[in-house]
Amino acid sequence: MIPKLDVNGVSYSYHTREGETLALSDISFSVNPGEFVAVVGPSGCGKSTLLSLISGLISPEKGEIRIDGTPLPEASPAIGYMLQKDHLFEWRTILSNAALGLEIQKRLNAAAKSQVREMLAAYGLRGFESARPSELSGGMRQRAALIRTLALKPDLLLLDEPFSALDYQTRLSVCDDISSILRREKKTAVLVTHDLSEAISTADRVIVLSARPGRVKAVLTVTFPEDCTSPLARRNCPEFSNYFNSVWKELKTSE
Repeated sequence: MIPKLDVNGVSYSYHTREGETLALSDISFSVNPGEFVAVVGPSGCGKSTLLSLISGLISPEKGEIRIDGTPLPEASPAIGYMLQKDHLFEWRTILSNAALGLEIQKRLNAAAKSQVREMLAAYGLRGFESARPSELSGGMRQRAALIRTLALKPDLLLLDEPFSALDYQTRLSVCDDISSILRREKKTAVLVTHDLSEAISTADRVIVLSARPGRVKAVLTVTFPEDCTSPLARRNCPEFSNYFNSVWKELKTSE
């Protein structure tokens, strides 16, 4: 099987007047189609930089990134990118916010708009099509941002701490909702998070990065019983604490 994403020996440095700062060093891992991978590591280890490299916003100084076997930038994959903030525009309705990506790409025809309406209904936003972002809760806004991303039918979804701006209770609920949606849609996803519980409860594998410069310290496969499919259910499974302790141990020895 050709990996959906293959990161091979990637390194990247930031350059300033004060000198060079190595952010990532010799990063290698792959993600199979439909797989959900979480990346954790100490603050400043280059997690968000890694997503910027995968998305093609910046280019690696060493190594190579391939999508479906084709190296960037020759590959032209549909990549969805969800950030910490939802970045919904207050002057646009929720429907027009959710359809913004399609509008920018000049793909917003009647059929596409109807599909966005169906997604709003399916993901708990029926009746809010004409509402403004300020009228929605934080969790509802994040669902709208997800719909905006999924409407473009991305092959690969990058999630940069998309739940961190929410209060804890809302964060648990929205994480559960969005993770379940992505699994149901069989989306390939890479999640960057500081929350170990979030990583373990959502991912098929957890990649632990070392302190800066970020290196792959460990890769842990996460498996749960068939009746523990959602993140909330996984948190209550007996296996959860063992995985948490394993990731925590790797993270502490990476500092």
